[in-house]
Amino acid sequence: MRVAIVGAGASGLLCAIFCAKAKAHVELYEQNPKPAKKILVSGNGRCNITNKNLSVHDFFGENPQFVEEALKNFGFLEFEKFANTIGLLLDIKEDGRAYPLSNEAKSVAKLLEDYAKKLGVIVHTNTKITNIKSLFSLHDTVVIATGSQAGTHLGGNNDGHLFAKEFGHTIIPTYPSLVQLHLKNSFQKNSGAKTQAQVTLFINHKKDSTTYGDILFTDYGISGFAILDISQRASIALMEFAHVSISLNLLPNFNSQTLSNHIYKLASNFSILDILIGIIPMKMAEGILNNLKISHENIDIKVAKKIANEILNWKFEVIDTHGFRHAEVSGGGVNTTEINPKTFESLKQKNLYFCGEVLDIVGKRGGYNFAFAWASGYAVAKAITA
Repeated sequence: MRVAIVGAGASGLLCAIFCAKAKAHVELYEQNPKPAKKILVSGNGRCNITNKNLSVHDFFGENPQFVEEALKNFGFLEFEKFANTIGLLLDIKEDGRAYPLSNEAKSVAKLLEDYAKKLGVIVHTNTKITNIKSLFSLHDTVVIATGSQAGTHLGGNNDGHLFAKEFGHTIIPTYPSLVQLHLKNSFQKNSGAKTQAQVTLFINHKKDSTTYGDILFTDYGISGFAILDISQRASIALMEFAHVSISLNLLPNFNSQTLSNHIYKLASNFSILDILIGIIPMKMAEGILNNLKISHENIDIKVAKKIANEILNWKFEVIDTHGFRHAEVSGGGVNTTEINPKTFESLKQKNLYFCGEVLDIVGKRGGYNFAFAWASGYAVAKAITA
């Protein structure tokens, strides 16, 4: 059995390992000088490698149920067992996120690459496949594990989608996910201001979802974990030309009355800016006062309520994402209704398989996208070597 795998990322490497363990002859084709380039930068170099709490509800796409079979056969426990066999121990956090115990992404990349080579996998680096059909003349089976357009500076592209089209597959429109957002007005004066906030996403002026976490103003708009968490829904809405906006609650433990009373009580002795920088970051305080056109005027209870309401419901229009280059993952991709959910084999071309992010499946932040990469790579390997 001769197997060609295009793409030496997470799903491609794991697929190669399990194929080689079953005594298949495996050749792995990677366009970059080294395998696992996106693994190396994941989790700010720490690699949130999987999540202990996996379910279908953690994934999105036109057919999210597609992940169910793969996760059932190679979920968290199965991955942890495999990781242990190659010496990769996991550090599991209270919320289910799992990292390598080394706390370094490069240890994950090196252990996977070294184990694959130990099993006899031939890795062709600096090798960009341009003719996918030609691989069938050299191999019995071809696996497309090329990833997506996310991280274009790391080699992210749509090659896998173009290959799929050659075999008659349809592609669900792609979009950046786990990505920063552009806001309508310039925020250079706010740039660098960071805090924790409750973030609510509105699509066509209707509340869509709410999350809580870090936010960070940038010169183009806004970033932070809370923003990444809502970005999948925001990105789809923008692609569909919907009106997208967010509301920031900078002090979710306060209500309007308590906060306005606090501001009014101090207003006779302190400047309004000094009052605000005692409770929110200075740049955000300045931004709110500038937005409300309040400077050094006397603060009566009416103005105090106006300021409090702005702190608890600071609204911004979202006009774009920060693009594929800065996205951690991409939504959309090969239509999963055209793929066998048990084997991940194409329903249009025998002995052609797909795994990982090239498919129309995208996960939440927190290790879910890696979890699908491992599960889908394993499903393909088991199907090929059955």
